[in-house]
Amino acid sequence: MASVQQALGPLFLLILAGALLGWKRFPGEGFWSELERLIYYVLFPAMLVSTLARADMASVPVVALASVMLGAMLLFAAALWLSWRHAPDWLSRHMGDAASFTSLFQGSIRFNSYVGVAGAAALHGSAGATVAAVALALMVPAANLLCVMAFIGAGTLGEGGLLRSLKALTRNPLVLACLAGTALNLSGIGLPGWSGDAISLLGRAALPLGLVAVGVALRPRVLVSSGSVAWLASLLKLLAMPALVVVLCQWFGLEGVARDVAILFAALPAATSAYILARQLGGNAELMAALITAQTLLAMLTLPLWLAN
Repeated sequence: MASVQQALGPLFLLILAGALLGWKRFPGEGFWSELERLIYYVLFPAMLVSTLARADMASVPVVALASVMLGAMLLFAAALWLSWRHAPDWLSRHMGDAASFTSLFQGSIRFNSYVGVAGAAALHGSAGATVAAVALALMVPAANLLCVMAFIGAGTLGEGGLLRSLKALTRNPLVLACLAGTALNLSGIGLPGWSGDAISLLGRAALPLGLVAVGVALRPRVLVSSGSVAWLASLLKLLAMPALVVVLCQWFGLEGVARDVAILFAALPAATSAYILARQLGGNAELMAALITAQTLLAMLTLPLWLAN
């Protein structure tokens, strides 16, 4: 437990530092939104390309990892949808209306990539970062597609529209970075010359800045009016999802670093990008903000417990 806490503790301190900066509104309005765009479109993709292009892909049990992580995501998505459509009255009240359900769905399926990759690297160094990058390549497209389908099924699709959402998925910088890094690796091209060190240096800024940005995006005030949906989603995401992944890891024989990364990603709080998607597609954006805040704060307690086992 001590080693896990020592690895994750600095990450949580960066998130709390970001929350303090956001509360103080330092260094000014508009700064953090622009920095988050830089992280999302440049720095984090650079880190993924650098990691995947140089990774020892043969050391990653891709089939078992995909079976566990995608299997858990699909099972959870199906269970959520069936529960909402056929839930008894006492449960449907806690799952909310259509707009609130989409927030519950996103909060149970999506995950914070910055915390995931930073946590994997802190726990297992370059081996952890490599498995985390492969996990992102598997999970980011699936999570985005499932969430868009949830908006369509719930009938809340707003001004963003289905076509615009699917086009955005094909232009997702994390998806493109994973594809580029994997292609460079498998082709044998890698990152020749100075490009490797340059992209690696650029990528190193992604995780600390990303963690601070996570803290800035927290909105503790909205928790007061969030209702039971936010807490139900937190229970599902931080307890039920990792418990399912632990079972699937035993079932598919996933061990070592890959097992730790799978459990880590399953127990992550929802990504801040879920708030943007909720606004674009007619979801309950305020509930989504409350849910992200609750999960991020609670994950500081639950993540070390899951990873200590």
